[in-house]
Amino acid sequence: MSSTLAGRHVRTQTSSIIATTVCFLVVALILTGLVAHVVVTMTRSANEIDDARATRAARAAIGAFVARLSGTTTDNAIWDDAYSAASSPTAAAWAYENWGKTSEDYALYDGAVVIGPDRSSIVSAYAKGKPFEPSDVFGEDFYRQIRVAADPARAPVINFIKTESGIALLASQAIQPYAATTELPKLSTLSFYKEFSPEVLDALSNEHELEGLHLEKKPRPEFLNTPITDMKGAVIGYLVWPSKAPGSAVFQQVTPYVAAAVAILALFLIGVLMVGASEARRLRQLAQAALFEAGHDSLSGLLNRHGLLSLLEEFKSSGSSPPRLYLVDLDGFKAVNDAWGHAVGDDLIRLVSNALTACHPEVVAAARLGGDEFALVHVGSATCEDMEKTILALFAEPFKIDGRTIEVGASIGAAAGDAGIEPLELLRRADMALYRAKANGRGQAIEYDPELDEERQRVAELEGLLKGAIGSGAIEAVFQPLVSATTGAVTGLEALARWRTSTGNISPEIFIPLAERCGLIDALGVHMLRTSIEHARSWPDLALSVNVSPIQLCNPEFAAEVISVLQELDFDPKRLTLEITEGVLMTNPDQARRSIDQLKRVGIKFALDDFGCGYASIGALRQFGFDRMKIDRSLVSALDEGANGADVLRATISLATALQIPVTAEGIENSRQAAILREAGCDQLQGYLIGRPMSARDISSKLEEESAA
Repeated sequence: MSSTLAGRHVRTQTSSIIATTVCFLVVALILTGLVAHVVVTMTRSANEIDDARATRAARAAIGAFVARLSGTTTDNAIWDDAYSAASSPTAAAWAYENWGKTSEDYALYDGAVVIGPDRSSIVSAYAKGKPFEPSDVFGEDFYRQIRVAADPARAPVINFIKTESGIALLASQAIQPYAATTELPKLSTLSFYKEFSPEVLDALSNEHELEGLHLEKKPRPEFLNTPITDMKGAVIGYLVWPSKAPGSAVFQQVTPYVAAAVAILALFLIGVLMVGASEARRLRQLAQAALFEAGHDSLSGLLNRHGLLSLLEEFKSSGSSPPRLYLVDLDGFKAVNDAWGHAVGDDLIRLVSNALTACHPEVVAAARLGGDEFALVHVGSATCEDMEKTILALFAEPFKIDGRTIEVGASIGAAAGDAGIEPLELLRRADMALYRAKANGRGQAIEYDPELDEERQRVAELEGLLKGAIGSGAIEAVFQPLVSATTGAVTGLEALARWRTSTGNISPEIFIPLAERCGLIDALGVHMLRTSIEHARSWPDLALSVNVSPIQLCNPEFAAEVISVLQELDFDPKRLTLEITEGVLMTNPDQARRSIDQLKRVGIKFALDDFGCGYASIGALRQFGFDRMKIDRSLVSALDEGANGADVLRATISLATALQIPVTAEGIENSRQAAILREAGCDQLQGYLIGRPMSARDISSKLEEESAA
């Protein structure tokens, strides 16, 4: 089955190599096309840029034409002499002498018209020095413009108007004094017009570099065009001129060079095709070797993760019987590497790989997923229990490597494939089962059950609730008294976390390990420290003990956070004792030592909690300089269980005494235990006999009762 998959991959890889060569040629051709496109685009862009310049020049020419006539109209309409003459009996004669006669051969206008204050009577109207009827030339649009222009506050009203002979530019403005001192009566209106004559077009052509500029009634597609509109926005004509097309002219000059470049490129592509064909044959051979390496582990020769998923996908797509997947994780492999080195570890991996591959005839494939984790694909009638026993039996006897006897175990997670199940889902299920097997202890085999996912969901939901409880303050601090063994007086309090919910209380043995696993222990620890200190400020004569997780202490920012809380709440560091377990001495002793030293410098004390149930050495106790040792409750309860319990306890306390470390005994439940501990040298007692964990309010009440007594 796996060889078929490999063959398919080889064919795919071979096709890919050939396709790569073809793609290179295609890319080269595309680049050639792109270069050609760039040349054409540059040619077209150069033409378009010049055409755009010419179009702007045409608009500028029209604008200049309009501006000249507008300025001329304003200069003549806003004129004290013209205003005085327009209201006198000699208005017509004055207008003729100053404007009408001038129109015969004047460059700035071809005609002048003066309309009386009633906006309809003609005072004077001359074109080319001869009288004319404005409405005959301009139609009703003339008087429409006069009515608008009669307002003295308006600038000249200028519009293009279509005439029988072509197009004319008409400018109109009220005749008025230069500086009016009183409100003006209705005013006469002065109008100048200038036709778009060939002479005008020639002048505009020369001024704005528009060679061949002329007037057309309709646009010509082969020429550049700029529309001319009347006062209603209707197009009444077009300025038309030919394009210079500078880009095309340049392209004609470089055409021989472009042709030579195309020929050279063609020769290059032919050479690439020939070399590519030869290289494809060589790469096809390399691809077959690379294909094997891509799907297999280099150390063991088994399938790797990619190869395993591909094989499972092939099972799924073929419609054959669904396989069962077993994940095998070696127990104790890290110790082999640490003790004998990685070379021996590699030899062990090879031995285990060979053993797993041949462990059962129904195993169709084996894979190494990384490190010391393996996978077996099983298709056949053997039961899951039989397969698990067969696999575990491989590790019943030690392995022999170069005269060394090496013992390793295995944990197994199994998942049965269903029709249509995705390979990644099958792998996930087996991994879930393996995780549970490892959690249950070495040498375990667990088959996937949906309950594992349900449990994971419950844990995820509990994580969400825990995060919310920390943020909302739902996790509260209770306090258990610490009393002097000699006087019985309360000398301190240990803060303990309690989580009460509407459905019941959740044990610290559940939510504290959960907080450590899901990364919430730092937030929970700071919350408990802050809450405990806020309550302890009400009991200034008592010391405060707070438990600290090893994970917190190994956080480089832990010491700074503690100091910040103490400063914020103005709490004496000398009243605070942080209790840590022996686990911190094993996980990250260097970082733990740095945090302890930093906090001890400000006066905070440290107690070693649960001493007697771990592996702390005398050297570690001296190195870390604990201020107090707390005897684990298991040693205290042993006083009632056996004859040598008292001897063990006395020996433990003697050890602390020799190291000059004060001792607290916890878990005291009866007077006999308390008496033995006092006699053995404990200076501080804690337990249900002394006092159960209480709320801050109950602690305050208890202290008030003792002080009153």
